[in-house]
Amino acid sequence: MQQLGWQHIEGSLDDPTVTGRTGFTEVIQESVLRAQLRALNPGPDGLPWLDDGRLAEAVAAITRLGTHRLLEANEKATGLLINGLTVEGLPGWVGGRGQTIRYIDWEHAGNNHCTVVNQYRVDCPPGFNRAKAFIVPDLVLLVNGLPLVVVECKSPSIPEPLAEAVDQLRRYSNQRRAAFEVEENEGNESLFATNQLLVATSFDEARVGCVGATCDHFAQWKTVVDPQGAGSELAVAASLGRSTLSEQERLIAGLLAPAHLLDVVRNFMLFTQSDGQTIKMVCRYQQYRAVNRAIARLKSGQTRLQHGEYDQRGGIIWHTQGSGKSLTMVFLVRKMRGDAQLRRFKVVVITDRKDLQRQLSGTATLTGETVDVADSTTGIQALARRKGPGLIFATIQKYRDHDTADETPPTGEAAPVPPRRTKKKKKHKAKE
Repeated sequence: MQQLGWQHIEGSLDDPTVTGRTGFTEVIQESVLRAQLRALNPGPDGLPWLDDGRLAEAVAAITRLGTHRLLEANEKATGLLINGLTVEGLPGWVGGRGQTIRYIDWEHAGNNHCTVVNQYRVDCPPGFNRAKAFIVPDLVLLVNGLPLVVVECKSPSIPEPLAEAVDQLRRYSNQRRAAFEVEENEGNESLFATNQLLVATSFDEARVGCVGATCDHFAQWKTVVDPQGAGSELAVAASLGRSTLSEQERLIAGLLAPAHLLDVVRNFMLFTQSDGQTIKMVCRYQQYRAVNRAIARLKSGQTRLQHGEYDQRGGIIWHTQGSGKSLTMVFLVRKMRGDAQLRRFKVVVITDRKDLQRQLSGTATLTGETVDVADSTTGIQALARRKGPGLIFATIQKYRDHDTADETPPTGEAAPVPPRRTKKKKKHKAKE
């Protein structure tokens, strides 16, 4: 991780100042966060403008989220991380309008303060039901003083090391209480309020999941390519001084490199509701790879005019059943909307069945956009002519010249007459 750009701090079970905190009840590095907020949010003259009051407001917003339910707190914190916090501006600066404070520089990963701390002790709140009233995750990854990733490492020699690691992560985040029917705290949920990824590893095997996930939902990460789709596993292994990569090294290189981690957090995280509960989802490695290659193709592919024969910006993503093609589309739209070159385009989703259209259009609302469903040929053309971006669904038959006999073709011309179909005469063999 140090080779990938993370600064390492050796943790301590006795001295919280070693890890940039004044006490073990604190879960963030507040001094680091304040310094980074000043650096990442310059004023109109390019110099820091945030005073102590605004800094205190930004720190309070990300640490006091106003809910005791972990997933709801995590959703609020994730929204703040991605969108920032609007605070009162300065008189004379753009008319005194409010300004948005960024917690993270999403565009330039190198501008962020990325720290990996081992043995990150955190004291637990009252009600802890074990002899030691604190937890000690093996690794905590902090970006600008905020813990985004918690890693639990187990020896490959013990039985079911990954299951043991996931169980420990769930205990640390108080997610086992429902399963074990206990009310006491087993961990400290505040450490996981800003958490984006949980990693369970035994070197030979490694899995990644989100807060609230059970062991069945932790998945492998099998790609090491950068967000632009370049590079290969052999090249990454060579850059790290390895001939091959273990599962743990592959997950670190492919997912936890700072630029990759920030890309996943910003564009590949979703929250949804199921049976009244909040559920968090993160992409699988194939979705991450497919979306980033599609984005790269859209931005760098030649147009038909440039190429001379074909438009090079398109392509095909092959999916197996159950691999998450609808979520891949959601992630693609979200990443397009965050890109200055692609955010203005319309996205048209074509299906061949109305039930599939209903299913996918429902999932597409996770993009945060209004989904327009075309109900006719003229309808899809009208939606496509609207100014600005949009997300349009239509069945493939909406691309016919007209849908029904009484519908007027949009050009005002007579609809073309389809060729007449004739039956072929069957040939009969003479009986012997």
